[in-house]
Amino acid sequence: MSTHARLEDLLRELTPQVLGALLRRYGGFEECEDAVQEALLSAATRWPVEGVPDSPRSWLITVAARRMVDQIRSEQARRHREISAAVQQTPDPLPPADQDDTLVLLFLCCHPALTPASQVALTLRAVGGLTTAEVARAFLVPEATMGPRISRAKQRIKASGASFTMPNAHQWPERLDAVLHVLYLIFNEGYTASSGPDLHREELTAEAIRIIRMLHRSLPDDGEVAALLALMLLTDARRSARTGPDGALIPLAEQDRTQWDTAMIDEGVALITAALSSSPLGPYQLQAAIAALHVQAPRAEDTDWDQIRILYGILRRIAPNPMVTLNHVVAVAMTRGPRAGLELLETLDSDPRIAGHHRLHAVRAHLQEQAGEHTAARANYTLAARRTTSLPEQRYLLERANRLDRPR
Repeated sequence: MSTHARLEDLLRELTPQVLGALLRRYGGFEECEDAVQEALLSAATRWPVEGVPDSPRSWLITVAARRMVDQIRSEQARRHREISAAVQQTPDPLPPADQDDTLVLLFLCCHPALTPASQVALTLRAVGGLTTAEVARAFLVPEATMGPRISRAKQRIKASGASFTMPNAHQWPERLDAVLHVLYLIFNEGYTASSGPDLHREELTAEAIRIIRMLHRSLPDDGEVAALLALMLLTDARRSARTGPDGALIPLAEQDRTQWDTAMIDEGVALITAALSSSPLGPYQLQAAIAALHVQAPRAEDTDWDQIRILYGILRRIAPNPMVTLNHVVAVAMTRGPRAGLELLETLDSDPRIAGHHRLHAVRAHLQEQAGEHTAARANYTLAARRTTSLPEQRYLLERANRLDRPR
């Protein structure tokens, strides 16, 4: 990894921690985020020349705090009483350098004053470090829609008067669903990047796993928290086998399973086994159970597709969404044949949330290829390739399309 890439990773990791430190001292989501962005810009300019300081987190907090005070003082004439409270009085001291407020920030972003969609969007932006465009792709909406949504969310946080503290025990359930969904989306964006030259964004998967571990330590008896951690581990365990030396995508059935991380698999299987035996069934438990069935099969042909089909059927009933249906289609095709899968796939054509998504066309192409409909399969592989902004996925889909032109 290049020095530039390592610096980017470090700054991304520290961003929510620095933002949390400022929010704890000053409040004001948007103002604190502006100060943090200025500190990050200063670090990106100075550190390559001067070297990374011994305590980069403390350096960023100090610089961002100075920017914050400068900003407060510049508004003194217009906001005299607010300035008196923030500057003339002695504020709470900055938190210790080793205090990580990421989890507090996560729950603040999931404040009940926000709609569920805004909770997820704001957390992806503030905690996950995703760009507005990446958040928009996670929601399957245009960037022009997502930008104002994030800005409105920040204003609602400010208007609610929310304090920068962890919610009490009675408040946790109402925010937990949104928190888990946020971490799920951050992980997915890292595991299969929605755009760019690389299939993975390891800094995002690592951050999602780090935060869900923190949450699991706080809620060790929550089955869905444990299940989401298990799902991430069981999925990320396959990461090194998903691409070849040239970065090309390798589908699950063709991966070298000796490259999978057995320690992550063992931990994930233990977590989901315990959760299923001790907690009410939830959607993350079902997804983790499916992931466990995939990684526990010694060979692709040993995969228990009947059990996977049943689990996806249950998941469709308790947490319906088009991506779950798409995965159920694959399981149906694996157990009942490609034409059964194609028939079920038609139910998604009228769903605007996925009708234009490249994965719908990719699955249809794969099933058409299996059914011997090579002309239609080639057209859908090509269409899927045009509609993805991930270069590894695009190359893989075009290769599949071109392969159908070769003599058989």
